[in-house]
Amino acid sequence: MRRLTFYLSRLFAIDALILFSVVCFLLWMVQCLRVFDVVSVKGQSIFTLGLQGLLTMPPLVLTFAFVCVGIGLARALVALQLNHELHIIHTSHGLGSLFRATGVIAVAGALAVMAISNFVEPFANRQLNALNASITADLVSTTLKPGRFTQATPGVVLLIGGRAGNGEITEFFADDRRDPQVRRTYIAQSATVARTPDGYILQLKDGSLQSREPGGRFSEVKFGEYNVNVERFTQAATAPNPLSITDTATLVAEAIQAGELREDVAKRLIRRLGEGLRVIGICLMVLAISGFPSGRRSRMGLPMEVVVLVIAFIDLAVSSYNLFGPWLGPIGGSILMIATGSILLLVRARRRRVGPAALVPA
Repeated sequence: MRRLTFYLSRLFAIDALILFSVVCFLLWMVQCLRVFDVVSVKGQSIFTLGLQGLLTMPPLVLTFAFVCVGIGLARALVALQLNHELHIIHTSHGLGSLFRATGVIAVAGALAVMAISNFVEPFANRQLNALNASITADLVSTTLKPGRFTQATPGVVLLIGGRAGNGEITEFFADDRRDPQVRRTYIAQSATVARTPDGYILQLKDGSLQSREPGGRFSEVKFGEYNVNVERFTQAATAPNPLSITDTATLVAEAIQAGELREDVAKRLIRRLGEGLRVIGICLMVLAISGFPSGRRSRMGLPMEVVVLVIAFIDLAVSSYNLFGPWLGPIGGSILMIATGSILLLVRARRRRVGPAALVPA
């Protein structure tokens, strides 16, 4: 049965990889179109556009990866049933090979997805922050046109009066409206972009920082020199979560060194490891539904691809509403799929005693 297991594993993997590759390419194209202002407004190259689109993909890949595995497995099982290979596998006692092949795909997919969630996504987030800071620094230092308002990022507008021969910016103005509670305005007679080991900074000279808060409260701080991290103009108004840019190995090492595991870190680790459970759960569900041939002539017209999408939607809904509590809530959908799929497999895979067929008189 080893050849049968290898044959089925290869068949399942090919269908899943083809679909996953197509979805990744489409997601990358969509992300590139979404950040096309990098080329049209910020004066960057097409390679920077492609890299930024690539770095924004890991969260989307995690959302669609288990769906691709489930649809790939479902399509392969449906094809086996249509050409009667699935019937032969069951009648020749090859159910064990079918289970093993599905297990290989489930484990391989789970490991790949967990590698993305635990290491690739934090790395991509760090690189994306650095790339955005680099784009903004280049926008301020070279691309920004004097006398023209330019949006550095949604909610942040920049304006300069001109540039000196040494690259110094004159009459710098920046308006930050990303935070609905506080509006900040930076005004300086001159500014210079500098690169430090910690990233790019904007050195403002002879200016003021104005803040407007709800209720009409206004404050102004004048300065002779003020250094602003360029990332302040590229990130969200609220401070980014440091856990999103820290990989799992670093989080575990820090917890061991500190002698305790913080609650937010534990929830983050559970959410990352739960991505692999989604793949295992969807494989169990698909195998329980499509892994057993049916002798009925009239089959349900609903395609298995739609069934997998419905299962994925239920999983995401259960996980989003934390129906299993604050700790297991993010992986509640995965637990539900694994439990339901296991029960269905036990029910459908049990041996049935078949009696002699009744003779029908002519």
